Amino acid sequence: MRLRALLLMVAALMSGAAFVTPAAAQIEVDINAGAVKPMPIAIPAFSGATRGAEIAQVISGNLERSGLFQPLNVSGVADKLSDVNIQPRFPDWQTTGAQALINGQVTVGPDGGLRVDFRLWDVFSQQQLLGLQFSSTPDNWRRVAHKISDAVYERLTGEKGYFDTRVAFVAESGPKLNRIKRLAIMDQDGANPQYLTDGSYIVMTPRFSSTSQELTYMALRPTGSSIYLLNLETSRQETVGKFPGMVFAPRFSPDGGKVAFSVEKNGNSDIYVMDLRSRSTTRITTDPSIDTSPSFSPDGTKIVFNSDRGGQAQIYVMNTDGSGVRRISFGGGRYTTPVWSPRGDFIAFTKQTGGQFHIGVMRPDGGDERLLTTSYLDEGPTWAPNGRVLMFFREGGGGNPKLWTVDITGRILRPAAYNGSGSDPAWSPLLD
Repeated sequence: MRLRALLLMVAALMSGAAFVTPAAAQIEVDINAGAVKPMPIAIPAFSGATRGAEIAQVISGNLERSGLFQPLNVSGVADKLSDVNIQPRFPDWQTTGAQALINGQVTVGPDGGLRVDFRLWDVFSQQQLLGLQFSSTPDNWRRVAHKISDAVYERLTGEKGYFDTRVAFVAESGPKLNRIKRLAIMDQDGANPQYLTDGSYIVMTPRFSSTSQELTYMALRPTGSSIYLLNLETSRQETVGKFPGMVFAPRFSPDGGKVAFSVEKNGNSDIYVMDLRSRSTTRITTDPSIDTSPSFSPDGTKIVFNSDRGGQAQIYVMNTDGSGVRRISFGGGRYTTPVWSPRGDFIAFTKQTGGQFHIGVMRPDGGDERLLTTSYLDEGPTWAPNGRVLMFFREGGGGNPKLWTVDITGRILRPAAYNGSGSDPAWSPLLD
Protein backbone atom coordinates (compact mmCIF):
# COMPACT_ATOMS: atom_id res chain seq x y z
CA MET A 1 0.00 0.00 0.00
CA ARG A 2 1.21 3.47 -0.83
CA LEU A 3 0.39 5.42 2.30
CA ARG A 4 2.88 8.26 2.40
CA ALA A 5 1.14 11.62 2.38
CA LEU A 6 0.83 13.21 -1.06
CA LEU A 7 -0.64 16.49 0.07
CA LEU A 8 1.12 19.81 0.40
CA MET A 9 -0.26 22.90 2.04
CA VAL A 10 1.15 25.60 -0.25
CA ALA A 11 -0.41 28.78 1.11
CA ALA A 12 -1.90 29.82 4.40
CA LEU A 13 -3.56 33.02 3.18
CA MET A 14 -5.50 33.67 0.03
CA SER A 15 -4.31 36.71 -1.89
CA GLY A 16 -6.56 39.73 -1.88
CA ALA A 17 -8.74 38.44 1.01
CA ALA A 18 -9.39 40.01 4.38
CA PHE A 19 -8.21 37.76 7.18
CA VAL A 20 -9.43 37.78 10.76
CA THR A 21 -7.13 36.56 13.53
CA PRO A 22 -8.54 34.05 16.02
CA ALA A 23 -8.91 36.79 18.65
CA ALA A 24 -11.20 38.72 16.34
CA ALA A 25 -13.43 35.83 15.34
CA GLN A 26 -17.16 36.37 15.78
CA ILE A 27 -18.29 32.74 15.98
CA GLU A 28 -17.04 29.61 17.70
CA VAL A 29 -18.32 26.30 19.04
CA ASP A 30 -17.97 25.94 22.82
CA ILE A 31 -17.31 22.21 23.10
CA ASN A 32 -17.20 22.41 26.89
CA ALA A 33 -20.69 23.87 27.25
CA GLY A 34 -23.28 21.91 29.21
CA ALA A 35 -25.30 21.32 26.05
CA VAL A 36 -23.82 21.89 22.62
CA LYS A 37 -26.21 23.05 19.92
CA PRO A 38 -24.75 22.19 16.50
CA MET A 39 -23.63 25.24 14.55
CA PRO A 40 -25.57 25.75 11.29
CA ILE A 41 -22.99 25.79 8.51
CA ALA A 42 -23.29 26.15 4.72
CA ILE A 43 -21.01 23.97 2.61
CA PRO A 44 -21.98 24.33 -1.07
CA ALA A 45 -20.24 22.35 -3.81
CA PHE A 46 -16.81 23.75 -4.58
CA SER A 47 -16.62 25.39 -7.99
CA GLY A 48 -14.23 24.23 -10.69
CA ALA A 49 -13.64 21.45 -13.13
CA THR A 50 -13.68 18.31 -11.01
CA ARG A 51 -14.45 16.78 -7.60
CA GLY A 52 -15.94 19.97 -6.18
CA ALA A 53 -19.23 18.40 -5.14
CA GLU A 54 -17.54 15.31 -3.68
CA ILE A 55 -15.06 17.36 -1.65
CA ALA A 56 -17.89 19.43 -0.17
CA GLN A 57 -19.85 16.26 0.65
CA VAL A 58 -16.89 14.72 2.52
CA ILE A 59 -16.36 17.93 4.52
CA SER A 60 -20.07 18.08 5.30
CA GLY A 61 -20.14 14.46 6.45
CA ASN A 62 -17.09 14.88 8.67
CA LEU A 63 -18.41 17.98 10.42
CA GLU A 64 -21.93 16.56 10.82
CA ARG A 65 -20.67 13.32 12.40
CA SER A 66 -18.71 15.32 14.96
CA GLY A 67 -22.09 16.37 16.39
CA LEU A 68 -20.92 20.00 16.59
CA PHE A 69 -22.11 21.22 13.18
CA GLN A 70 -25.35 21.14 11.23
CA PRO A 71 -24.70 21.33 7.47
CA LEU A 72 -27.64 23.00 5.73
CA ASN A 73 -29.37 22.33 2.44
CA VAL A 74 -28.28 25.32 0.37
CA SER A 75 -29.32 24.17 -3.10
CA GLY A 76 -31.76 27.07 -3.44
CA VAL A 77 -29.32 29.86 -2.60
CA ALA A 78 -28.98 32.32 -5.48
CA ASP A 79 -25.28 33.04 -4.89
CA LYS A 80 -23.44 30.21 -6.70
CA LEU A 81 -19.91 31.16 -5.58
CA SER A 82 -18.27 30.50 -8.92
CA ASP A 83 -14.98 32.24 -8.02
CA VAL A 84 -13.29 31.75 -4.64
CA ASN A 85 -11.59 35.14 -5.01
CA ILE A 86 -14.91 37.00 -5.06
CA GLN A 87 -16.52 37.74 -1.70
CA PRO A 88 -19.85 35.92 -1.15
CA ARG A 89 -23.14 37.85 -1.31
CA PHE A 90 -23.76 37.52 2.42
CA PRO A 91 -27.44 38.53 2.46
CA ASP A 92 -28.16 35.44 0.33
CA TRP A 93 -26.47 33.20 2.90
CA GLN A 94 -27.93 34.97 5.92
CA THR A 95 -31.40 33.87 4.85
CA THR A 96 -30.39 30.20 5.31
CA GLY A 97 -29.65 30.67 8.99
CA ALA A 98 -26.03 29.60 8.49
CA GLN A 99 -23.55 31.07 10.94
CA ALA A 100 -20.54 29.91 8.93
CA LEU A 101 -19.90 29.37 5.22
CA ILE A 102 -17.23 27.28 3.51
CA ASN A 103 -16.64 27.98 -0.16
CA GLY A 104 -13.93 26.58 -2.36
CA GLN A 105 -12.61 26.11 -5.85
CA VAL A 106 -10.85 23.20 -7.56
CA THR A 107 -8.45 23.72 -10.46
CA VAL A 108 -6.41 21.26 -12.49
CA GLY A 109 -2.81 22.14 -13.25
CA PRO A 110 -0.89 21.42 -16.46
CA ASP A 111 0.54 18.28 -14.83
CA GLY A 112 -2.94 17.01 -13.96
CA GLY A 113 -2.58 17.77 -10.27
CA LEU A 114 -5.39 19.29 -8.22
CA ARG A 115 -5.24 22.64 -6.46
CA VAL A 116 -7.99 23.28 -3.92
CA ASP A 117 -8.55 26.74 -2.46
CA PHE A 118 -11.08 27.31 0.28
CA ARG A 119 -12.26 29.99 2.66
CA LEU A 120 -14.22 29.94 5.88
CA TRP A 121 -16.53 32.92 6.51
CA ASP A 122 -18.52 34.34 9.40
CA VAL A 123 -21.81 34.92 7.59
CA PHE A 124 -23.20 37.68 9.81
CA SER A 125 -20.04 39.67 10.47
CA GLN A 126 -19.08 39.10 6.80
CA GLN A 127 -15.49 38.39 7.78
CA GLN A 128 -13.09 35.72 6.56
CA LEU A 129 -11.92 33.43 9.33
CA LEU A 130 -9.58 31.18 7.40
CA GLY A 131 -8.14 30.71 3.91
CA LEU A 132 -5.94 27.83 2.77
CA GLN A 133 -4.72 26.24 -0.42
CA PHE A 134 -3.79 22.59 -0.94
CA SER A 135 -2.19 20.71 -3.81
CA SER A 136 -2.70 17.00 -4.36
CA THR A 137 -2.59 14.20 -6.84
CA PRO A 138 -6.08 13.56 -8.26
CA ASP A 139 -6.54 10.26 -6.39
CA ASN A 140 -5.98 11.97 -3.03
CA TRP A 141 -8.87 14.42 -3.26
CA ARG A 142 -10.49 12.83 -0.20
CA ARG A 143 -7.40 13.63 1.89
CA VAL A 144 -7.75 17.25 0.84
CA ALA A 145 -11.34 17.19 2.08
CA HIS A 146 -10.24 15.69 5.41
CA LYS A 147 -7.51 18.31 5.84
CA ILE A 148 -9.99 21.09 5.14
CA SER A 149 -12.36 19.53 7.69
CA ASP A 150 -9.57 19.49 10.27
CA ALA A 151 -8.71 23.12 9.60
CA VAL A 152 -12.33 24.26 9.92
CA TYR A 153 -12.90 22.17 13.06
CA GLU A 154 -9.82 23.62 14.74
CA ARG A 155 -10.67 27.19 13.73
CA LEU A 156 -14.22 27.01 15.09
CA THR A 157 -13.67 24.85 18.20
CA GLY A 158 -10.11 25.64 19.26
CA GLU A 159 -9.35 21.88 19.31
CA LYS A 160 -7.28 19.90 16.83
CA GLY A 161 -9.26 17.99 14.24
CA TYR A 162 -9.21 14.22 13.76
CA PHE A 163 -10.56 13.67 10.25
CA ASP A 164 -7.34 13.03 8.32
CA THR A 165 -6.88 9.70 10.08
CA ARG A 166 -7.53 6.02 9.60
CA VAL A 167 -8.93 3.25 11.76
CA ALA A 168 -7.63 -0.30 11.96
CA PHE A 169 -10.13 -2.87 13.20
CA VAL A 170 -11.16 -6.50 13.07
CA ALA A 171 -13.69 -7.05 10.28
CA GLU A 172 -16.03 -9.87 11.25
CA SER A 173 -18.24 -12.07 9.10
CA GLY A 174 -19.93 -15.45 9.22
CA PRO A 175 -21.92 -17.22 11.96
CA LYS A 176 -21.21 -16.33 15.58
CA LEU A 177 -19.74 -19.73 16.43
CA ASN A 178 -17.46 -19.75 13.38
CA ARG A 179 -16.50 -16.12 12.82
CA ILE A 180 -14.02 -15.04 10.21
CA LYS A 181 -11.90 -12.23 11.67
CA ARG A 182 -9.70 -10.26 9.31
CA LEU A 183 -7.41 -7.33 9.99
CA ALA A 184 -8.85 -4.32 8.17
CA ILE A 185 -8.19 -0.62 7.78
CA MET A 186 -10.29 2.29 6.52
CA ASP A 187 -10.44 6.06 6.51
CA GLN A 188 -12.11 7.38 9.67
CA ASP A 189 -15.25 8.14 7.64
CA GLY A 190 -15.57 4.52 6.49
CA ALA A 191 -14.16 5.09 3.01
CA ASN A 192 -11.48 2.97 1.35
CA PRO A 193 -11.81 -0.18 3.50
CA GLN A 194 -9.03 -2.70 2.88
CA TYR A 195 -8.44 -6.19 4.28
CA LEU A 196 -4.88 -6.86 5.40
CA THR A 197 -5.24 -10.56 6.27
CA ASP A 198 -7.09 -13.31 4.43
CA GLY A 199 -9.25 -14.67 7.27
CA SER A 200 -7.47 -18.03 7.49
CA TYR A 201 -6.59 -17.22 11.13
CA ILE A 202 -8.06 -15.03 13.85
CA VAL A 203 -6.67 -11.55 14.44
CA MET A 204 -7.24 -9.49 17.56
CA THR A 205 -6.36 -6.13 19.14
CA PRO A 206 -4.71 -4.16 16.33
CA ARG A 207 -2.93 -1.06 17.64
CA PHE A 208 -1.26 1.86 15.85
CA SER A 209 2.17 3.22 16.55
CA SER A 210 1.91 6.90 17.52
CA THR A 211 4.97 7.80 15.43
CA SER A 212 4.52 5.92 12.16
CA GLN A 213 2.11 4.01 9.98
CA GLU A 214 2.80 0.74 11.74
CA LEU A 215 0.44 -1.72 13.38
CA THR A 216 0.90 -4.35 16.03
CA TYR A 217 -1.71 -7.09 16.43
CA MET A 218 -2.25 -10.58 17.76
CA ALA A 219 -2.68 -13.57 15.44
CA LEU A 220 -4.25 -16.74 16.80
CA ARG A 221 -3.62 -19.97 14.89
CA PRO A 222 -4.17 -23.60 15.88
CA THR A 223 -0.46 -23.76 16.67
CA GLY A 224 -0.63 -20.86 19.12
CA SER A 225 -0.64 -17.07 19.25
CA SER A 226 1.91 -14.54 18.05
CA ILE A 227 2.28 -10.77 18.04
CA TYR A 228 3.06 -9.19 14.69
CA LEU A 229 4.35 -5.86 13.50
CA LEU A 230 3.01 -4.64 10.16
CA ASN A 231 4.44 -1.64 8.31
CA LEU A 232 1.55 -0.17 6.34
CA GLU A 233 3.80 1.71 3.92
CA THR A 234 5.95 -1.24 2.90
CA SER A 235 3.59 -4.14 3.80
CA ARG A 236 6.50 -5.76 5.65
CA GLN A 237 5.34 -8.03 8.46
CA GLU A 238 7.36 -9.66 11.24
CA THR A 239 6.79 -11.34 14.59
CA VAL A 240 8.12 -9.92 17.83
CA GLY A 241 9.24 -13.36 19.00
CA LYS A 242 8.00 -16.62 20.45
CA PHE A 243 6.80 -16.94 24.03
CA PRO A 244 5.69 -19.91 26.14
CA GLY A 245 1.93 -19.48 26.46
CA MET A 246 -0.53 -17.15 24.78
CA VAL A 247 0.50 -13.58 24.00
CA PHE A 248 -2.10 -10.85 23.56
CA ALA A 249 -3.05 -7.17 24.02
CA PRO A 250 0.03 -5.57 22.41
CA ARG A 251 0.42 -1.79 22.43
CA PHE A 252 3.21 0.56 21.32
CA SER A 253 5.06 2.99 23.57
CA PRO A 254 4.65 6.69 22.64
CA ASP A 255 8.02 6.79 20.86
CA GLY A 256 7.24 3.65 18.88
CA GLY A 257 10.38 1.93 20.17
CA LYS A 258 8.74 -0.56 22.53
CA VAL A 259 5.71 -2.82 22.69
CA ALA A 260 3.96 -3.82 25.92
CA PHE A 261 1.88 -7.00 25.93
CA SER A 262 0.60 -9.82 28.12
CA VAL A 263 1.70 -13.43 28.24
CA GLU A 264 -0.68 -16.03 29.69
CA LYS A 265 0.68 -19.29 31.06
CA ASN A 266 -0.97 -21.83 33.33
CA GLY A 267 -3.91 -19.55 34.09
CA ASN A 268 -1.77 -16.56 35.04
CA SER A 269 -0.88 -13.59 32.85
CA ASP A 270 1.79 -10.95 33.30
CA ILE A 271 2.86 -7.85 31.41
CA TYR A 272 6.08 -7.70 29.42
CA VAL A 273 7.81 -4.89 27.53
CA MET A 274 9.95 -5.52 24.45
CA ASP A 275 12.50 -3.08 23.07
CA LEU A 276 11.95 -3.32 19.31
CA ARG A 277 15.55 -2.34 18.50
CA SER A 278 17.34 -4.86 20.67
CA ARG A 279 14.43 -7.32 20.95
CA SER A 280 15.19 -7.64 24.65
CA THR A 281 12.12 -8.42 26.77
CA THR A 282 11.45 -7.44 30.37
CA ARG A 283 8.73 -8.92 32.57
CA ILE A 284 7.33 -6.05 34.64
CA THR A 285 4.54 -7.71 36.68
CA THR A 286 4.90 -10.88 38.74
CA ASP A 287 1.64 -10.98 40.66
CA PRO A 288 -0.19 -14.37 40.75
CA SER A 289 -3.22 -12.89 39.01
CA ILE A 290 -4.36 -11.78 35.57
CA ASP A 291 -2.52 -8.60 34.55
CA THR A 292 -3.33 -7.43 31.03
CA SER A 293 -4.24 -4.58 28.64
CA PRO A 294 -1.17 -2.36 29.19
CA SER A 295 -1.28 1.19 27.80
CA PHE A 296 1.51 3.75 28.07
CA SER A 297 1.02 7.31 29.27
CA PRO A 298 1.75 9.91 26.55
CA ASP A 299 5.04 10.87 28.21
CA GLY A 300 6.12 7.22 28.32
CA THR A 301 6.77 7.16 32.07
CA LYS A 302 3.81 5.06 33.24
CA ILE A 303 1.61 2.16 32.19
CA VAL A 304 -2.06 1.69 32.99
CA PHE A 305 -3.39 -1.88 33.02
CA ASN A 306 -6.18 -3.99 34.46
CA SER A 307 -5.71 -6.74 37.02
CA ASP A 308 -7.86 -8.98 39.18
CA ARG A 309 -5.27 -9.03 41.97
CA GLY A 310 -7.84 -7.38 44.25
CA GLY A 311 -10.51 -10.01 43.58
CA GLN A 312 -12.05 -8.62 40.40
CA ALA A 313 -10.78 -6.68 37.40
CA GLN A 314 -9.77 -3.14 38.34
CA ILE A 315 -7.49 -0.49 36.84
CA TYR A 316 -3.95 0.07 38.09
CA VAL A 317 -1.12 2.44 37.17
CA MET A 318 2.59 1.68 37.52
CA ASN A 319 5.95 2.98 36.37
CA THR A 320 7.24 1.47 33.15
CA ASP A 321 9.69 -0.70 35.08
CA GLY A 322 6.82 -2.23 37.08
CA SER A 323 7.42 -0.28 40.28
CA GLY A 324 4.96 1.95 42.11
CA VAL A 325 1.80 -0.03 41.37
CA ARG A 326 -1.35 1.71 42.60
CA ARG A 327 -5.03 1.05 42.06
CA ILE A 328 -7.07 3.94 40.63
CA SER A 329 -10.57 2.45 40.12
CA PHE A 330 -12.80 1.87 43.12
CA GLY A 331 -16.35 1.81 41.78
CA GLY A 332 -18.60 -1.23 41.67
CA GLY A 333 -18.28 -3.61 38.75
CA ARG A 334 -15.40 -4.85 36.57
CA TYR A 335 -13.00 -2.46 34.82
CA THR A 336 -11.08 -3.62 31.72
CA THR A 337 -9.30 -2.41 28.54
CA PRO A 338 -7.87 0.86 29.91
CA VAL A 339 -6.23 3.17 27.39
CA TRP A 340 -4.53 6.48 28.07
CA SER A 341 -5.70 9.58 26.18
CA PRO A 342 -3.09 11.07 23.82
CA ARG A 343 -3.49 14.31 25.78
CA GLY A 344 -2.79 12.53 29.06
CA ASP A 345 -5.82 13.96 30.84
CA PHE A 346 -8.07 10.87 30.84
CA ILE A 347 -7.96 7.10 30.82
CA ALA A 348 -10.78 5.38 28.93
CA PHE A 349 -12.02 1.95 29.96
CA THR A 350 -14.73 -0.68 29.63
CA LYS A 351 -16.87 -1.25 32.71
CA GLN A 352 -19.31 -4.08 33.41
CA THR A 353 -22.00 -3.59 36.03
CA GLY A 354 -24.66 -6.25 36.31
CA GLY A 355 -25.89 -7.08 32.83
CA GLN A 356 -24.72 -3.83 31.25
CA PHE A 357 -21.46 -2.68 29.69
CA HIS A 358 -20.21 0.90 29.56
CA ILE A 359 -17.47 2.95 27.99
CA GLY A 360 -16.15 5.39 30.57
CA VAL A 361 -13.31 7.79 31.35
CA MET A 362 -11.51 8.81 34.52
CA ARG A 363 -8.56 10.99 35.44
CA PRO A 364 -5.16 9.26 35.80
CA ASP A 365 -5.54 9.51 39.59
CA GLY A 366 -8.96 7.81 39.42
CA GLY A 367 -10.97 11.00 39.93
CA ASP A 368 -13.82 12.39 37.82
CA GLU A 369 -15.05 8.97 36.69
CA ARG A 370 -17.93 9.19 34.23
CA LEU A 371 -19.74 6.61 32.14
CA LEU A 372 -20.34 7.70 28.56
CA THR A 373 -22.34 4.77 27.15
CA THR A 374 -24.55 1.90 28.28
CA SER A 375 -25.66 -1.14 26.30
CA TYR A 376 -25.81 -4.93 26.15
CA LEU A 377 -22.09 -4.97 25.22
CA ASP A 378 -19.84 -1.95 24.70
CA GLU A 379 -16.12 -2.65 24.67
CA GLY A 380 -12.66 -1.72 23.41
CA PRO A 381 -12.34 2.10 23.44
CA THR A 382 -9.71 3.83 21.30
CA TRP A 383 -8.91 7.55 21.25
CA ALA A 384 -8.99 9.93 18.32
CA PRO A 385 -5.65 11.77 18.16
CA ASN A 386 -7.18 14.97 19.57
CA GLY A 387 -8.30 13.21 22.76
CA ARG A 388 -11.91 14.45 22.41
CA VAL A 389 -13.59 11.45 20.74
CA LEU A 390 -13.58 7.70 21.36
CA MET A 391 -14.41 4.83 19.05
CA PHE A 392 -15.53 1.46 20.44
CA PHE A 393 -17.55 -1.54 19.36
CA ARG A 394 -21.09 -2.34 20.40
CA GLU A 395 -22.75 -5.73 20.14
CA GLY A 396 -26.46 -6.38 20.45
CA GLY A 397 -28.18 -9.64 21.20
CA GLY A 398 -27.70 -10.77 17.61
CA GLY A 399 -23.95 -11.05 17.96
CA ASN A 400 -22.88 -8.69 15.14
CA PRO A 401 -20.53 -6.04 16.54
CA LYS A 402 -20.65 -2.51 15.12
CA LEU A 403 -18.28 0.42 15.47
CA TRP A 404 -19.51 3.53 17.32
CA THR A 405 -18.11 6.87 18.44
CA VAL A 406 -18.76 8.99 21.53
CA ASP A 407 -17.25 12.27 22.71
CA ILE A 408 -15.80 12.63 26.21
CA THR A 409 -18.96 14.36 27.46
CA GLY A 410 -21.12 11.38 26.44
CA ARG A 411 -23.57 13.69 24.66
CA ILE A 412 -22.53 12.92 21.10
CA LEU A 413 -23.00 9.18 20.50
CA ARG A 414 -23.05 8.01 16.88
CA PRO A 415 -22.65 4.84 14.80
CA ALA A 416 -19.33 5.00 12.98
CA ALA A 417 -19.40 5.36 9.22
CA TYR A 418 -18.83 1.68 8.45
CA ASN A 419 -21.71 -0.58 7.46
CA GLY A 420 -20.11 -3.95 8.14
CA SER A 421 -19.44 -5.80 11.37
CA GLY A 422 -16.29 -4.74 13.18
CA SER A 423 -14.59 -4.91 16.57
CA ASP A 424 -11.35 -3.90 18.32
CA PRO A 425 -10.94 -0.49 16.61
CA ALA A 426 -7.65 1.41 16.77
CA TRP A 427 -7.49 5.07 15.74
CA SER A 428 -4.37 6.25 13.93
CA PRO A 429 -2.50 9.46 14.65
CA LEU A 430 -3.02 12.30 12.18
CA LEU A 431 -1.50 11.39 8.83
CA ASP A 432 1.55 13.27 7.60
